[in-house]
Amino acid sequence: MSEPKRIAVTGAAGQICYSMLFRIANGDIYGPDQSVSLQLLEITPALGLLEAVKMELDDCAFPLLHDVVCTDDAKVALKDVDAALFVGAKPRGPGMERKDLINDNGKIFSALGQTLNEVGNPECKVVVVGNPANTNAYILKANAPNMNPRNITALTRLDHNRAISQLAAKTGSRIGEINKMVIWGNHSTTQVPDITWATIGGKKATDAVDTAWAHDTFIPTVAKRGAAVIDARGSSSAASAANGVVDHMASWIQGTPEGDWVSMAVPSDGSYGIDEGLIYSFPVTCKNGEYTIIDDLTVTDTIKEKMLASQAELNEERDTVKALLS
Repeated sequence: MSEPKRIAVTGAAGQICYSMLFRIANGDIYGPDQSVSLQLLEITPALGLLEAVKMELDDCAFPLLHDVVCTDDAKVALKDVDAALFVGAKPRGPGMERKDLINDNGKIFSALGQTLNEVGNPECKVVVVGNPANTNAYILKANAPNMNPRNITALTRLDHNRAISQLAAKTGSRIGEINKMVIWGNHSTTQVPDITWATIGGKKATDAVDTAWAHDTFIPTVAKRGAAVIDARGSSSAASAANGVVDHMASWIQGTPEGDWVSMAVPSDGSYGIDEGLIYSFPVTCKNGEYTIIDDLTVTDTIKEKMLASQAELNEERDTVKALLS
């Protein structure tokens, strides 16, 4: 077996990570033939709880789990890692708006970016989960100039999965029958779930649903699903978010199936007129550890208007945290 891949996880004693760490240790990100080492970061008061998580990881006796480091020192957690999953952040609670999170979490991700820049592997694969994820990733990228900027990404795979689930429920289809879903833009209520190119069992999804449902029900239902979960359970999505992180990293590292793509928030290369550098969700294919934006889709005027609105929100968020973009 090859040398273990080192994976940093922040907020590692939290609910998302409790649903995620055991899957990582079981090989769900790097595959069944690659051992992993976990470098887990928590705030000092939560270290006791994190040690309990480590005890459970140990007790599972995962053959692929090489070792586990628990620490409250970001320099220890982020040193020389192959992948970094930035989960820890101030959570959004009932009644909170995304803008309420920007300044507090922006400071967290500014500091983490500086630490990653100092001790990290320049080719480390990063996914930011803590909200507002796209803007936190933008802040982290700005504070980590030594890192490969292409490798700083944010999570919209949860939204992608939610969209597939909604389409499957609407059409009475199986999840595995649905391909080529798209999430454009920000991981927020301005995101644009788009079934224009989706297929169900190889047939066009747009033939199975009416346009009014696709625009007036589907898009807002997916975009506001996080708030619906908060209303129902009193806290943010945990298990589904964890699953989205695993899916995001597994697709990036192991590749996407032939004839399909996934949604990832990545630095824009200018495709579809989106400002270069913004962390924006696009459809991508992945192969050999690299992603490629699908850049030749014909977008309808209605969808393009919504895409630009999501870009405007990201620009507004960027302007709000400009003091942190050192």
